[in-house]
Amino acid sequence: MSRVRVHNFSVSLDGYGTGEGQSLEAPFGHAGQRLHEWFFQTRTFHEMFGKPGGGAGVDDAVAGAWNAGIGAEIMGRNKFGPQRGPWQDHEWTGWWGSNPPFHTPVFVLTHHPRPSVEMEGGTTFHFLDATPQEALRRALEVAGDLDVRIGGGPSIVRDFLAADLIDQLHVVLVPIVLGRGERLWESLEGLEERFQVESVTTPSGVTHLTMTRP
Repeated sequence: MSRVRVHNFSVSLDGYGTGEGQSLEAPFGHAGQRLHEWFFQTRTFHEMFGKPGGGAGVDDAVAGAWNAGIGAEIMGRNKFGPQRGPWQDHEWTGWWGSNPPFHTPVFVLTHHPRPSVEMEGGTTFHFLDATPQEALRRALEVAGDLDVRIGGGPSIVRDFLAADLIDQLHVVLVPIVLGRGERLWESLEGLEERFQVESVTTPSGVTHLTMTRP
């Protein structure tokens, strides 16, 4: 049976999954790269973009599970790009260049649908104005026997958690305090009761929390 998974989702000590003030120059707002420095050092990250090098320690071992068995992804518009409101620039095709690292259908949730965009390497972006349940139904149809990854940002992961649609959640607790931005855990009291929770802290200083539905 297909599962719904979240991987490598970084949050600050005060629960923010992204900073305030996202823009083309600052994809994560005032947080900069601080939430993801642990990931940028891994071999997994380097391989995503066809680059050599990167560490092969515990962070990499955990991060590397992100793509195994995935048949589709669902992400929010804010993860796809910095534009808001009606699309002004249909030339924008995401932060990742001509060959994004997903290599599956990707469903982008937005109140402003636009034609699908086919990229190199098997990634096609589909733009949906849909509830989490409707988006997941579409993603499961194309994923077949494979799993669906919920890619973020914080509001998308939070909406899928609130709808009780996630089977496995990997959150990386990063030892920084952002103070502002978008929180992951808002209005999710008692979330831990749905899952078996494991954690491991690595030499980079982050703590990997894995929450799995029994």
